[in-house]
Amino acid sequence: MRGTDKFLLAIVIGIVLLVGAVLALAISRPGQPTYRPDDTPEGVAHNYTLALQLGDYARAYGYLSPTLAGYPADTEQMERDLGGYPFDPGYYYASREDTALAIETARVHDNTATVTIRETTYYQGGLFSSGQSSSTFDLFLRREDGLWRITRSGRYWSYCWEQPGGCK
Repeated sequence: MRGTDKFLLAIVIGIVLLVGAVLALAISRPGQPTYRPDDTPEGVAHNYTLALQLGDYARAYGYLSPTLAGYPADTEQMERDLGGYPFDPGYYYASREDTALAIETARVHDNTATVTIRETTYYQGGLFSSGQSSSTFDLFLRREDGLWRITRSGRYWSYCWEQPGGCK
């Protein structure tokens, strides 16, 4: 085999390997997040926050406890309640695309549960910055009629749902 044939063969093999690597990366990328079964507090917490991130207020509404003092009248009211106070630090950030949520722990005691969720926000980091910040918050649930329902949360929540009369 001549020198130019070997060089051309090396280029073709390199291209094939590069295309294979790109395909492998594309196939191994995680897909869209999916809902989990609703039979555990972790599943309900995951599904509630995911529904809010996806803008599926009807599904998120179904996870709220109807015993809340300020239970929203419908999904439209829930959406208004969540979007009405953008400067409240313990509030609702589900529309942010630069935020990831992960269930850390779940503590169940009889018919109540506390699920701790880690919220990681990614941002443009500087030279000495990691480009991310993390914090946790708790989501509180109670088993009502055999289903886990959310009664309170540190984020992704409207505090007026805990007040008689709800949000005005």
